[in-house]
Amino acid sequence: MAQGPGGGAKPVGQITRGTTGTNRLRRVDRWIARHPVLRRADRHPLVVDLGYGASAVTPLELWSRLSAVRPDVEVLGLEIDPTRVVRATKQLEAVRSGTTGFAPGARVAFGRGGFEVPSPRRPTIIRAFNVLRQYDEGDVRHAWHRMTERLAPGGMLVEGTCDEIGRVSTWIEVGPDAAARSLTISLRLAGLQRPSIAAERLPKALIHRNVPDEGVHALLTALDAEWDRASAVAPFGPVHRWRTALGAMADAGWPLLGQARWRLGELTVPWDLVRPL
Repeated sequence: MAQGPGGGAKPVGQITRGTTGTNRLRRVDRWIARHPVLRRADRHPLVVDLGYGASAVTPLELWSRLSAVRPDVEVLGLEIDPTRVVRATKQLEAVRSGTTGFAPGARVAFGRGGFEVPSPRRPTIIRAFNVLRQYDEGDVRHAWHRMTERLAPGGMLVEGTCDEIGRVSTWIEVGPDAAARSLTISLRLAGLQRPSIAAERLPKALIHRNVPDEGVHALLTALDAEWDRASAVAPFGPVHRWRTALGAMADAGWPLLGQARWRLGELTVPWDLVRPL
C-alpha cells in the first residue's frame, strides 16, 4: 500500500482529545463491513480513518474487520497531531515485525491530515468518529462538505460518536453530496436500562436536538416507551426484548431500516425522520 501523505499545507481542523481503545469502534466497523458501498466498490477501495486518536489500534482494527469481506481494502489513518502520526507509524512497525495480534501484512498506512482529507486517491469511505464533538453545531455542515468533496463517486462519510468502551454508539451516513442519509443507534443490549442512553452520544448535528418537537426526541421517546412495554418478554433475553420493541415501532408506522441487524442492538432510520428543525 502507498504510504500516507505527509507535509504540505496545514491540516484543517482541531486536535481531538485522542481518546481511543481496543474494540471501541467495533460496532461501526461491522456496520461498514456489511455496507453495499464497500462491497460494491472498485478494486482496492481506500477507507480513511480520520482522527483515529492517540493509538494506531482503531485503523488496524478497521482494516482487520473490513478485509474479512474485502481482502483488497486499504486503510489510511489521518491525524492532525504529528506526534500521533509518528507514534502510530512506530506501532505499525511492530505489526510488520509480527510481534502483535494484527496481521503483519495489514494494508494500513498513516499520515497527517484533517477535514481536507489528503490521500493518494479518493477514498470510498471516510470514517470520522468522535471528531466533531468539540465543535459548534454550526460547524458540522462545513466539515461534512470538506470531507465529502474528497470522496470517490458513490462513496460515503460515516460521522458519529461513541462512549469510551464502545457500548453506546451513534452515527450518520452522509453521501458524496454532503447530504445526510440515515442515523444509526447501536447499543450493547446486555444490561441496558433504557435505549435513550444514546442521547448522551448523539452526533454533534443532533446532540442538542433531543428536546420536544424535534424528530430525534420523538424517536428516543417512542423507543423508550416500546422498550418498557416489551419488559414482558425480558425473560427471553435482551435481544428478544429489543426486537419486540422495534417490531412494535415498525407496526406503528415508524420507518425503521435494516431489520436484519436488529439482533445486534442496532436501529437505523432515514435522516428525514430526525432532521433538525
